[in-house]
Amino acid sequence: MALGPYIKIIGRGARGAGALERAQAADLLGQVLDGQASDLEIGAFCVAMRIKGETTEEMCGFLDAVQARIARFPAGADGRPLIVLPSYNGARKLPVLTPLLALLLARQGQRVLLHGMRTEARRVLASDVLEALDVPALTATKQIANGEVVHVDTALLHPGLARLLATRETLGLRNPGHSVAKLLSPCDGPTLVVASYTHPAYFELLCATFSTLGMHALLSRGLEGEVAADPRRTPRYDAFVAGAHALLDEQQPGTASEVPGLPSAIDVASTATYTRRVLAGELPVPAALQRQVEHIVHLSARIAAKAPS
Repeated sequence: MALGPYIKIIGRGARGAGALERAQAADLLGQVLDGQASDLEIGAFCVAMRIKGETTEEMCGFLDAVQARIARFPAGADGRPLIVLPSYNGARKLPVLTPLLALLLARQGQRVLLHGMRTEARRVLASDVLEALDVPALTATKQIANGEVVHVDTALLHPGLARLLATRETLGLRNPGHSVAKLLSPCDGPTLVVASYTHPAYFELLCATFSTLGMHALLSRGLEGEVAADPRRTPRYDAFVAGAHALLDEQQPGTASEVPGLPSAIDVASTATYTRRVLAGELPVPAALQRQVEHIVHLSARIAAKAPS
């Protein structure tokens, strides 16, 4: 079906808009990704969905469309999942710690993929910090070894998705592409998606999506939209293994007034220096990040144990 009828369903405002079925959502976003939609149609889609919000069926359909088209990394030989860290928000007030999370996971023998792109000009990105730490961006998919961190621009996964995310600079609004990008599983084998949320309603949407799609995921409140834990507090952790939910930790009360060594500056050089010092043992790993690493490693082992031999 052409995009016009879909936009007519979703574009009637917060109270009048209808919801798309999963197959309709997949068809709509597939046309956008394949370059079959005009700029006007894409703008109308983005604004309409921003006002209406995604349902679980729509989120699953959007993910169906992207998953059918993205580039994929080869599966590991030992059944261990690829740890996927989406990184699209970057640093705003506190340093971006997603690169530190990735490198701590690699030290535990995990295969780690970080993906993202710039959608806001003033943010310091995780990819910038990894480049400063001598981890260059990949230009093609490859076999990721145990204990290795790689990172890619979203355009490598799918150029059409990157174009959709880039509309934020024009419209000033996030769109379903941002939600979908943070849930991608770009691997031919099992993946463990590390996900985050800010608003309670989005938490419910993510839980329902993970369960419906039978995904492996670790979900918690993130730091300024990033998946790395806020070093000042210990959040609630929810795990999903093949869609089955388990509460791992309740949120702990209180916020630390100081994190040893954490720089007040958020620039690339300061963040890279802090990351190096933590990895070298000169500064302690923030307790919240250490707990997050432990949960991810434990879930990775559980997923590997369920993988067919």
